[in-house]
Amino acid sequence: MKFQLDVADKARTVEVQRQPHAFRVIVDNRAHIVEAVRVGADTWSLIVKDADGSRARSVEVVVVPREGNGSFEVYLDGFHIPVGQRTGLGRRSRELLASHGAGPQRVQAPMPGKIMRVLVKPGDAVKTRQGLIVIEAMKMENELRAAREGRVREVFVTEGQSVEAGTALLVVE
Repeated sequence: MKFQLDVADKARTVEVQRQPHAFRVIVDNRAHIVEAVRVGADTWSLIVKDADGSRARSVEVVVVPREGNGSFEVYLDGFHIPVGQRTGLGRRSRELLASHGAGPQRVQAPMPGKIMRVLVKPGDAVKTRQGLIVIEAMKMENELRAAREGRVREVFVTEGQSVEAGTALLVVE
């Protein structure tokens, strides 16, 4: 299957081909072999290899669908990556997706866990990839980072609070 996606506000072509024990995933003409095991409702454990098998790494990814619009919130290595499908979009829909980068970034809990540290407060300016919140899940601390520059509008959680997957944590404008 071939998809046209907006990945963190950048258009990408992604092709997924099923193989006997993995998937061949081609992103912008760069191939990877991906072994995927579902470890939770929205959580996947992946082994991602270069197409030639020369390098491999293990990553955990959380994919949370947004209601009603066919897009997803993806959390990979502590980064929040918004993903939306572009296939079959008309001009107006493309314009709306293009403006997505200017809107607020709503950071949600990628998995159930405990808020260990809140690294920002309302009014703070943040830079791309800056740490926002540290959440502990499955005895591992995960730092959630800003997808782009902005200013923290609201923080909805406090340190020590337990949260479910999908819980709104904060908003960056």
